[in-house]
Amino acid sequence: MKKLFSVLFVSLLLAHQSCSSDKQSYTNPNLLDVNVSFTVNLSLPQFNPLQFPLNPVYVEGYGNSGVIIINMGSDNYLAFDAADPNHPVRDCSALKVDGIEGVCRCEDHNTYNLVSGTVIEKKSAGKDFEYSLKPYQVIDNGNGTLRIQD
Repeated sequence: MKKLFSVLFVSLLLAHQSCSSDKQSYTNPNLLDVNVSFTVNLSLPQFNPLQFPLNPVYVEGYGNSGVIIINMGSDNYLAFDAADPNHPVRDCSALKVDGIEGVCRCEDHNTYNLVSGTVIEKKSAGKDFEYSLKPYQVIDNGNGTLRIQD
């Protein structure tokens, strides 16, 4: 019974965070402070993987190096900037999606968990892991579209 309540509490907490209208502060000297605001139509073929839990999709043209969106199940979605936050933005710093991980294309191959946004140190060669992935707010409009914004 305790386990059930724990799972329910965590689910409600995640749902509250994804629906919260409060803008969270994320400061990172390696990333540019760019405005992100776009809509994703889940019925389009390129977003079909988002119909299923733990299937990330990379969206080019937004944020520092694109945006990665992942379905967490139960109509809960997360979105992160696709730039490696632990070094300055450059061509190689855009993360490549590999399952539920984002891998930096630079020589350090820093690897991030796309569920938590945190670095996976044992798979990364970088030395400074001060920053996690930059999160974006995801609003489920309820009509088959998601609004991604900062």
